Amino acid sequence: MLVFGPETDERVRNILKFEAARLSALASDLIEIAKREKLAPSDALFPNEAPLLEFWSLGSRGAACLTGLSSGHPILHGGRREIITSDLVAFSEALGWARTRSRWYRLGQRARDTSSH
Repeated sequence: MLVFGPETDERVRNILKFEAARLSALASDLIEIAKREKLAPSDALFPNEAPLLEFWSLGSRGAACLTGLSSGHPILHGGRREIITSDLVAFSEALGWARTRSRWYRLGQRARDTSSH
């Protein structure tokens, strides 16, 4: 997840460009896979120079997301409907917006911290 404020200095712009290129490559790969009826390990889509992962297993890890009351969502209709967003990709509280894997969100009032109660 990328977190930044109102100013995008050169370092932040470089990080954004890097992440944009990485996500663009991912999208291109997924589109190419979707075009094919059948895939094989020898397929040119899978580069021979890709790192080898030995003794692997499936795992999972948490991903940042937002929770809150949504209004005007294109799929989850209703006003002030409680939701959990998809993975948070970019976030700026200072600018009042967030970008998840699926869409942009405008940020309204922040929830009060109730963890100490």
